[in-house]
Amino acid sequence: MRYAIFGDIHGNTDALQVVLADMKEQQIDKKVCLGDVVGYGAEPVRCLEMVMELGCDVIAGNHDWAAIERISIDFFNAYAKAAAVWTREQLTPEHKEWLGNLPLTLTYEHFAIAHGTFHQPEAFNYIQTVFDAQLSFEALTALGRRLGFLGHSHVPVGFFDSDPITYTLDPEIPVDVNQTIIINAGSVGQPRDENNKTSYAVYDSEQQTCWIRRLDYDIDAAAAKIREAGLPEILAARLYHGK
Repeated sequence: MRYAIFGDIHGNTDALQVVLADMKEQQIDKKVCLGDVVGYGAEPVRCLEMVMELGCDVIAGNHDWAAIERISIDFFNAYAKAAAVWTREQLTPEHKEWLGNLPLTLTYEHFAIAHGTFHQPEAFNYIQTVFDAQLSFEALTALGRRLGFLGHSHVPVGFFDSDPITYTLDPEIPVDVNQTIIINAGSVGQPRDENNKTSYAVYDSEQQTCWIRRLDYDIDAAAAKIREAGLPEILAARLYHGK
């Protein structure tokens, strides 16, 4: 099976269109979305409808739940908070119902997915330390899987459960079936690794390899839409810098 694993679209239609076009060239068998379809960007409704039309599996991200007021935005920074409030006003009751029905995790034959971490996925925390990574390795193993995919941080990286825990930023990540591995697919709509190219992952279960795909998209168009919507300028500016 050849999987496309993508997430953190954040209302960026211009980036999503490029990713979906690339998926067609990658001979993908199954598409899986890691959440945060909305938030930050200027086209949450269009992105939602594009993902809904795919009919693919989708899990909830923190911005998805913020848009339906399932989680508090008190801990969001001022820019994220402004975008969340604005996004709420754009969504129809049908869109909110769809977001409200999204699960937090899903488990497949070859891997499992969550938005932020596998331990306490409802908290939408980040893997920022070795301790965080170890907790998620243990939770992933409890699900009966040795491979997991995450989003949330917007930084593509692979973590390996070794002694000590190691990581890689290489775009090609070998998958050892005898080792527990967690891979962050990066962000479609708002990369934060100082690379402004859109990011998603392709995993081939037969070749046991994951590739992080980085693609150019029309940042000028995405940024212009953010400005036209009256959203904070920083949300447009950061797209150019990838952070």
